[in-house]
Amino acid sequence: MSAVVEKNANAARLHGSSDALALARLSQGSRPAVVFCAQATEAQRLKDEIAWFAPQLKGLLLPDWETLPYDHFSPHHDLVSERLATLYRIMREDFDVAIVPAATALTRLGPPSFLAAHSFFLKAGEAIELERLRAQLTLAGYSHVTQVVAPGEYCVRGGLVDLFPMGSALPYRLDLFDSEIESIRSFDPDSQRTVYSVPEIRLLPAREFPMDEAGRKQFRRSYRDAFEGDPSKSRIYKDVSNGVAPAGIEYYLPLFFERTATIFDYLPKGATVCMHGQVHQALTEFWRDAQSRHQLLQGDRARPLLPPAELFLSAEDFFVRAKAFKRADIEGDAHSAHPLPELAVERRAADPLHRLKAFLSGTPARVMLLAESPGRRETLAQYLAEYGLKP
Repeated sequence: MSAVVEKNANAARLHGSSDALALARLSQGSRPAVVFCAQATEAQRLKDEIAWFAPQLKGLLLPDWETLPYDHFSPHHDLVSERLATLYRIMREDFDVAIVPAATALTRLGPPSFLAAHSFFLKAGEAIELERLRAQLTLAGYSHVTQVVAPGEYCVRGGLVDLFPMGSALPYRLDLFDSEIESIRSFDPDSQRTVYSVPEIRLLPAREFPMDEAGRKQFRRSYRDAFEGDPSKSRIYKDVSNGVAPAGIEYYLPLFFERTATIFDYLPKGATVCMHGQVHQALTEFWRDAQSRHQLLQGDRARPLLPPAELFLSAEDFFVRAKAFKRADIEGDAHSAHPLPELAVERRAADPLHRLKAFLSGTPARVMLLAESPGRRETLAQYLAEYGLKP
C-alpha cells in the first residue's frame, strides 16, 4: 500500500485490523492521506489502530455534529471545539492521516479564510492591553463568564485572565503584569490548580461561523434574500440580530458567509484520498435522509429551512470534488483476502494449542500475540512454553 501513487488504485477487501495496517502503510508513503469512512463507528477504530501500527504518524479525526439534519438543538461545545481544531490542522497541513466519516464530509463549512482570520496566538512576554484582548476574544465569539468550565469561555479577574481555547483539553490562566503577559499556565477547571506552564497558546474561533457585527449583518442580508415574509417575526432572525446564537443555528451556517466551503477546500492539493467501505451508499442514504427531514419540517414559517443543497453536498458533488485528488480505495474483491482460521484453545484436546501450531507451521508470516497487560503477557508466555511454543 505504501507504493500507491496513482490517481485511482484499489486494495483488496481486508479483514479485522488489516485495513488500519494498510492505511498506516499508505499514510507513511503518501502523506498526507485523508480517509473517508462509510460508517462513523469505524472512524474512531481506524484512528486508534493506525496510531498503534504507526505511532509516529500525526492522525486526526473530524467528528460529526452528532445531530440530525435540521435539528432544533446545537452540537456539544466539545464537538465543535474538536472540529475547529481538526479543520485548523488540516488547513495548516499539520497531519499525516485524517479520518472523516462520509456523512460528515457532506456538510458545507465556513471558508478556510474565516478560520485563519479569527485564529490568533498569545505568547508569554508579549505586550498586550486588556481591553484589546477582550475585543479579540469577543470578535472570536468567546463568552465572558464568572468561571471558565467549557471551551469558548473566558473570565477576567483583576490581572488574571482565564481562557478555555477551542480545541484545547484544558483551560489556561494568563497572569498580566501592567501590559505584558507575564506567564501562561494550564489549570484544572474543577480544582483550579495549575498543571503546567506553556510559552504560548493558540486561540481558535468559538464557533464555525462569525457572530460579530459583520457576521450578523451578512446573516440578516442572506436571510432576507433566502426567505419570504417579515423576518422580524422569526425568532432565529431576532436572536442573531441581538448577538445570540439560538439552538440549531448550525443549519443556517451558509447565511453567515457570501460563499461556503467543503472539506475538499481544506485539503492539501497533494493529498491522497481513500474510500473505506461503501462510501457511495452511505452518502446517498444521508442525502436521502436530509431531503426527507426537509420535507417533514419545512412547514414552520417562524423557522424556515434552507434547502438541502445549500447545507450539504450530494453524493455526485462529493465524488466530482474527490476526482481532483490521488485516490486509493480500501475495498475490492472479497475473495482475495481471508480472515484467520479458528485458533481458539481446545482445552480437552491432548494438545490444546494444536490449532495454533498447525497455523504457525503453515504460514511464512510472523505472528504477533497481544495481551491486555504485562501480567497477562507473562501468563500467556508461560502457557505457550508449557506446550512447546516459545515466543
